[in-house]
Amino acid sequence: MDTSLDYSLADGYKSKSQIARVLTESWTAENMYCPVCGWSTINKFPNNRAVADFYCPNCRNEFEQKSKNGAFGAKIADGAYSTFIQRISSNDNPDFFMMSYSLEKKSVESMVFVPKYFFVPEMVEKRKPLSESAHRAGWVGCNILFEKIPVQGRIPVIENSAVIDKNDVLTRVKQAQKIRTSDISARGWLLDMLNCVNSIEENCFTLEMMYRFEGDLAEKHPNNHNVRAKIRQQLQQLRDRGIITFLGAGHYRKNV
Repeated sequence: MDTSLDYSLADGYKSKSQIARVLTESWTAENMYCPVCGWSTINKFPNNRAVADFYCPNCRNEFEQKSKNGAFGAKIADGAYSTFIQRISSNDNPDFFMMSYSLEKKSVESMVFVPKYFFVPEMVEKRKPLSESAHRAGWVGCNILFEKIPVQGRIPVIENSAVIDKNDVLTRVKQAQKIRTSDISARGWLLDMLNCVNSIEENCFTLEMMYRFEGDLAEKHPNNHNVRAKIRQQLQQLRDRGIITFLGAGHYRKNV
């Protein structure tokens, strides 16, 4: 995998956004493999396809790519809010590639794969409507709250300009699939609990430590009136999925 961007592909383009799109999408089509099944190549959909940018010719998995010149921050700008919420609430939405590149260095700096089942509506921020004087007056965009995605769902393919071993990527994707569920409500609880577990520095933790998140979880899930019981249930879910191990007497261990 070559992290260099081929600037010859941008000959004839004047718009910076068009140049960036051609360079980044061409790089992915030329260099990226399928992180789901390991197929050596992925194909590009025709331009302006509403749902996805790439697909795997082997497993047919689809991918959308977000690219930025420079490092991603806590938020990643996306398209229309209502469209994005509708997509991630279904089971047909694509997985994501998050690419950070440098036009100055003419290279890809980082590439992160985010499986679609790590998205819930709470990870999407609605932006203010465009002003009446704007070309698309009233249009409402959104931001992906990248840092709210559990680390298990932010799988590096390239990190600090260094290419991660393909087998390591495929192993992490396989591990991430343990959290997969088609039930959007169940997914929200699982991801919230996973973030709580991740925030505990120790590798081993207790049920009492998890109860400290009761207030935050109650705020996120106001329709649940017995949050402690839900915490215990979700710990069982994480245990059954192999994310944590129950050690007995209210003690747990993270499975790295």
